[in-house]
Amino acid sequence: MRNVIVVGGSTGIGRAIAQAFVAQGADVHITGIEAPEAMSLDAVAGKHQLDVRDPGAVEAFFAGFARIDVLVNCAGVIRRGGEEFSPQGFADVVDINLNGTQRCCQAAYPALKAARGCIINTASMLSFFGSGFVPAYSASKGGVAQLTRSLAIAWADDGIRVNALAPGWIATELTSALTANEERSAELVGRTPLGRWGTPEDLAGPALFLASNDALFVTGSVLPVDGGYSAR
Repeated sequence: MRNVIVVGGSTGIGRAIAQAFVAQGADVHITGIEAPEAMSLDAVAGKHQLDVRDPGAVEAFFAGFARIDVLVNCAGVIRRGGEEFSPQGFADVVDINLNGTQRCCQAAYPALKAARGCIINTASMLSFFGSGFVPAYSASKGGVAQLTRSLAIAWADDGIRVNALAPGWIATELTSALTANEERSAELVGRTPLGRWGTPEDLAGPALFLASNDALFVTGSVLPVDGGYSAR
């Protein structure tokens, strides 16, 4: 049975990916910023509270695993209303989205090496182009893409594959303000060739593929899952 860790697996995209691994029979541990009893996902091997901004907590959490077959990094935030333009707002978003991803990758490295496992990070379509509304989110996700490529090179000799998913407009709590805005939602859907908002479940299949034996020669990739939005 594969041991799978989904950081940020209590909500949104992370939760959908965790559910997909559970359905495959994997031994899945999820983390969230909330207390374990508030996490609604059932049939997982463990629910853990973890703040990826806390290096000591991250190291202590991953020290509990001798082998990790799959690490999925989904913890992330976005700050709207101009908050990301403030020095503190910018720093907070980058610390969670980018630094948090690196903390988890580095802390999990020994267990991943022992299993010759793989990492799936969460980038974004904003890894490829900018946003005038959320500069910290865009910068952090651009960094996740480059981190993914860099770790893929650095850890290839250890048998660790490192890839990332790049979601487009996915209907989650983070995008609820946009889905509720009919005009803005119609604009985004209108530019998306597949003509709809994505769902968290749309990321599950690509994640399972990247973690499977069908992807044994795939590393350093950043896979868009955006309904064609970034192709325009």
